[in-house]
Amino acid sequence: MNSFKQSRRNFMQNSALMAAAFATTGTIGLRQAFADRSKELNILCWEGYNSAQVLDPFRESSGATVKAESLTNDPTMINRLRAGETNVWDLINVNNPWARKIMFPEKLIQPLDRAKMEPYFEKMAPAFKPPYKWAMDDSGGQLIGMAQRYGPYSFVVNTDKVSRATAEDQGWDLWNDPKNEKKYGVLESDDWNVFNLCCIAGFDPFREHTAEEVTKFTDAAKRVFKGAKVVGDIATMNQALVSGEIDFHMTGGTYSASPARADGNANIRAITPKKGPMAGGKGGISWIEITSVVNNPDVSPLAVQFLEYVQDPKVAHTVAFAEGTFNPVAQMGNPDCFSLFTKEELDAIQYDSLEEEMARSVEYDIVPDYDKLLDIMTAAKREASGG
Repeated sequence: MNSFKQSRRNFMQNSALMAAAFATTGTIGLRQAFADRSKELNILCWEGYNSAQVLDPFRESSGATVKAESLTNDPTMINRLRAGETNVWDLINVNNPWARKIMFPEKLIQPLDRAKMEPYFEKMAPAFKPPYKWAMDDSGGQLIGMAQRYGPYSFVVNTDKVSRATAEDQGWDLWNDPKNEKKYGVLESDDWNVFNLCCIAGFDPFREHTAEEVTKFTDAAKRVFKGAKVVGDIATMNQALVSGEIDFHMTGGTYSASPARADGNANIRAITPKKGPMAGGKGGISWIEITSVVNNPDVSPLAVQFLEYVQDPKVAHTVAFAEGTFNPVAQMGNPDCFSLFTKEELDAIQYDSLEEEMARSVEYDIVPDYDKLLDIMTAAKREASGG
């Protein structure tokens, strides 16, 4: 979940140029180039699905050319479709709210055959039993995607410096304690940083915010970035935690902590606060990936085959541990899949507390005034860096 440096607003401006390019050169050429789609599949996704470990067996079994492009920002991927790339992609893989709330209403994705695909949900972990909310449209009648990777994502600590109990009890107030200045880092991830700063400021990210709350957000953003010792990506945060340079970092979870834990650093632990400002007094936020078929006028028949392929227990296990970061997968509800995970792999993804931490988390949703808060946060980060 590394950050994408370009804001949604800037991307939309660029999207207009892209759309014009497609209008003048692209559509006819694309249709000609992709006239026979039976042996071609194009996937727009988060990292992992683009790995050779996942794709090569499918390439070999289908005899197809499979291309996958990995991005690390949901709005960016969606804006690619809005700009005309529904003609290019067959599958898109994003976090939970975007399919139901944005892509399906905008006709960027198409529904799946419920009779064919819904039985796969029966073998998933109990939270994903059909009809699973984020895989359905608002009416509850259309299946619009398949669930796979998921996890809690709040912050990460070195338990040699801050105990798990202290971190869970203090939660987001760790960043409100002046004694912690220059003891923490910030993992750059624009949308999640916005969520977390809302929590530090004491209010729910996933609703419209009052002028007073925006002021509190501004103050929190300035203070948090000014007080950060390190700002960077997952590798930077894990290295700083393991070396003792920082005690904890904002934005992170099993996804980001897993590489360090897999290397034997059990003191690096993702934390879900016991309380917080979200609905029901919850302190954590979780994400769930949904993969959908793009509303491509010439969609590849391999799109649905690939969705079925990644439900296979062995493939699902590979997806969970692809590309250097490790995650639980919904398919672990199937004993045939769960049995493939070693004790070390379960430890890496903190499976011992996964159910408890998911229960303490609200599900990732869309922030209505995201662009405003992002601009404020970006300015605070620039000011703190002297830019």
